[in-house]
Amino acid sequence: MTQTPDATPELSTDDLVTALKAAAEPTRLRILLLLASGELNVKDLTLILGQSQPRISRHLKLLSEAGLVERFREGSWVYFHISDRSAGGRLALQLVADVAPNDPALRRDRERAEALKRERETTAQNFFEKNAAEWDSMRTLHISEEAVEAAMREQLGAGPFKFFVDLGTGTGRTLDLFADTYARGLGIDVNQAMLAYARAKLTKGGRTHAQVRHGDIYALSLADRQADGIVMHQVLHFLSDPQLAIREAARVLAPDGKLLIVDFAPHDLEFLRETQAHERLGFSHEQVAGWLTDAGLTVESVRDLTPKKGDAPEKLTVTLWTAKRLDAARSSHAKRTRTPETYEEAH
Repeated sequence: MTQTPDATPELSTDDLVTALKAAAEPTRLRILLLLASGELNVKDLTLILGQSQPRISRHLKLLSEAGLVERFREGSWVYFHISDRSAGGRLALQLVADVAPNDPALRRDRERAEALKRERETTAQNFFEKNAAEWDSMRTLHISEEAVEAAMREQLGAGPFKFFVDLGTGTGRTLDLFADTYARGLGIDVNQAMLAYARAKLTKGGRTHAQVRHGDIYALSLADRQADGIVMHQVLHFLSDPQLAIREAARVLAPDGKLLIVDFAPHDLEFLRETQAHERLGFSHEQVAGWLTDAGLTVESVRDLTPKKGDAPEKLTVTLWTAKRLDAARSSHAKRTRTPETYEEAH
């Protein structure tokens, strides 16, 4: 087995034996390989592996108890992932890294996982296409968009930004909101209907220094470290792999550039999965902060905008995370601490 600097120094002999026994079963090893590529829930794994839910749940229980995977609840769903923050997680990543990638069964698992991901994202894109013209008004079903936009301006600041990127631009509203802060703006979205609507709005508004482009948020056609301002506004909850999208945004972020993420805090409105194609039911402070740190960024602030008393029950809390690129000297320390510098709650 290939040795790595952080192999498993914190595991006792008994814990190491328990972890190796848990991984030493074909289905559980297949689960670890899938989770090494992203978070999945029991239903996902049932569909990918073609096994019953009780059987998959049993395997996940053993992997969790052995410290190889971590679980977290989101509404009525429970997601599982491998974290390099624990010795067991590092061991799991080390084990799967040494598995031959061309194994037929493992290749089928990857293909099924990709097909499931494409199916869900196609559902979301169909929803966007159907609702492109009403998208901005639909956002007001939650907390006041005026309050959110004012907070976005405060958190990101006035720039000036040489190159401003809006990931998952939708109708181009964020490009319009920050138009006075950047020399060049670019909005990226995978949905052509949304892009057509955004182009029309930006042209009508005279935003000649802003453009929109078709692109994949997981694989941006942009060079490393060239955008000094990046926004991801209400994007993550539609994605199958939000951590990968954050990692790609971090790749594009310039030194001293700033990334602003705006999304929902954790909630239990399950109907949004069906009615508005939400893949995830919000994100905790710690979850997004961990993803940002893993991507080489440092969290500057986390701010909650909570509904006012008397608002409708479906009004959701909106969280804003701001982050900057870590320099090499601070990176290892921040990865250990992962604690955002400030938490602010606004009503």
